[in-house]
Formats: sequence, C-alpha cells, structure tokens
Amino acid sequence: MDGVPCIRGLRIPVATVVGMVAEGMTKAEILEAYPDLVVEDVQEALRYAAEALQERALSLVTAS
Repeated sequence: MDGVPCIRGLRIPVATVVGMVAEGMTKAEILEAYPDLVVEDVQEALRYAAEALQERALSLVTAS
C-alpha cells in the first residue's frame, strides 16, 4: 500500500489498528471488525507504533 506499514501482508494499515485501540476498542472488537487478524497482530501493531515513536520526537497536545 504505497509504503504504508500493514499487518503481515493483509493490507490492513498499522495506523488503522492503533487508531482503533486509541478510540477505546477492545482487542475482541478489533478482531470482530477484521476477522483475518489474530490477537498477536494487534499486539505487534502497538509494538511497531511504540518503536516508531521512539525513533522521533513528537509534540503531544494536552486536553484543556
């Protein structure tokens, strides 16, 4: 998908899965939405995102 990190070749972007977690979805809800995923895929997506963030400094916006 044009250089977008995806889950083990499934064409499901890592950012999509991480966004679902950020919105409060449980692993079970994510797996229901994407039946081709397994629990380890969700965990690896989060691990990938964490490692990517360690490689660069980002400014976080806090809620007011």
